[in-house]
Amino acid sequence: MQDVNPGSYLLEPFQRQKVEDKQYRYIGAIDIGTNSTHLLVAKIDTSLQTFSIELAEKSSTRLGERDPDSGELTQTAIQRVLETLKRFKDLASSHKVEQLIIAATSAVREASNGRFLLEKIKKELELQVELVSGAEEARLIYLGVLSGMPFGEKSHLLADIGGGSTELVLADSRDAQALTSTRVGAVRIQRDFVKDDPIPHQRREFIRTFIQGSLEPAVNKIGRRLPAGETPIMVATSGTAMAIGSLAVEEMNLSSRKLHGFKLSKEVLDNVISRLVELRPEQRKKLCSISDRRAEIIVPGALILQTIMEMMNIEEVVLCERALREGLVVDWMFRNGLFEDRFSLQGSIRKRTVLHQAQRFAVNSARAERVASHALNLYDNTKGVLHDDNGEGRDLLWAAGMLHACGQHINLSSYHKHSWYLIQHGELLGYSQAEHLMIASIARYHRKSLPKKRHAAWQALSTKSQKKIVSEMSLLLRLSVSVDRRPDPVVASIEVFARESEVHIKLIPERFNQNLSLEEWSVRNCASMIKELKGVELKVLGD
Repeated sequence: MQDVNPGSYLLEPFQRQKVEDKQYRYIGAIDIGTNSTHLLVAKIDTSLQTFSIELAEKSSTRLGERDPDSGELTQTAIQRVLETLKRFKDLASSHKVEQLIIAATSAVREASNGRFLLEKIKKELELQVELVSGAEEARLIYLGVLSGMPFGEKSHLLADIGGGSTELVLADSRDAQALTSTRVGAVRIQRDFVKDDPIPHQRREFIRTFIQGSLEPAVNKIGRRLPAGETPIMVATSGTAMAIGSLAVEEMNLSSRKLHGFKLSKEVLDNVISRLVELRPEQRKKLCSISDRRAEIIVPGALILQTIMEMMNIEEVVLCERALREGLVVDWMFRNGLFEDRFSLQGSIRKRTVLHQAQRFAVNSARAERVASHALNLYDNTKGVLHDDNGEGRDLLWAAGMLHACGQHINLSSYHKHSWYLIQHGELLGYSQAEHLMIASIARYHRKSLPKKRHAAWQALSTKSQKKIVSEMSLLLRLSVSVDRRPDPVVASIEVFARESEVHIKLIPERFNQNLSLEEWSVRNCASMIKELKGVELKVLGD
């Protein structure tokens, strides 16, 4: 498949500025969809080769509500899009974006007057819109998800359920093996098949059969290209998936959580759908997790997701907040030499996102790197004594070490609590939702009190395994922080020797004969806690 000409994305009011070697660049991406039009403004860090979302706006433009006789986009819907784009253009300009990328998808692709809309946008707003094909839409969704989740060598099935189409992508970290787009979406099903709401049982079964028949060519293509005997990890993105995820959190009586990386079982999905299909539209609109417009089309969207999982025999889906709009940004970064290839994008995704957050919260990076280095040294040399981790906690410990002090610019005396909040609500790409919460909690418990049942940070951890990892890794982080007490480094490294009931730590100074009594005292202060938690004696040079 050929790449879209990048020049077609350029807009007259946003002509490429003369960009010198600057660290931050701002790009805008607009997605004109069947149900909504979205704007995203991305702040790109050229040194870290990553980006953060500075602004996200959405307007329910409802292009999918076409004229029932002609199938054309209605003048009302066209006017909604024009007004929305004018507002989005002004917003993008106020954020000083150097380029604005606009893509239109299935609703404009299929309407006989879709080109008329694009010409009208160009004439009245001086904005150039790229009409992307279904396969190109799937490719951009793949890039967006790739920027936010680690794929590794495992096959992933990406499902983006839009208003007018559903994109299914089979991919790993290196490439996409199958890009498919099917003309079945939440708005289209609602418009063509739903006359009574709640949908009668017989009608629901008809809709399921229609969805299955529509998706069968895409599913068969994916099945042919999937390695024999392998079940892919399924990732769902789009407003439908996020709305269902919000309802599932309520269904499971969980505290408020970020949906990115949230794992939703087929059993929970079925329970949510069973409840939704019995509700009238006005009852669904009262659900706090979804908007009024989403309440109108969520049942068809949920049926599509449910049918995909059944056809692929998949029992769990992971939610991803990144999709087409983020894919437009990643594609722009590739074209402008900010990524060498897709594999480089994935290879360091965790490291780049942690460094980005550390920079965002003005963390002293040199000091954080020292703490993280000491923590990993302790981890590597105390296995079986201070921890029994199988490897999962090491990366989480490093991330917590790099971010543990991010709350200091809010309040010094209780900065560990503020660090927990900032990490929990920040964007850590490449980590699962559970890993994200564990990183926040490791940072939370690196100082002062140990975990208590009443603590929100402890309650957020859902399993004993997660709590064990947090307890052990936070103890190692507490020790490593105790080694680094001064703004300037005085401890070059630490030597660690551990056996069944003892851990010996020797501090190596930066300079010969340097006084390390402060650091030795600080490390010794951890001895009673280590004895209490692990039954291990801590010995420091000088004891």
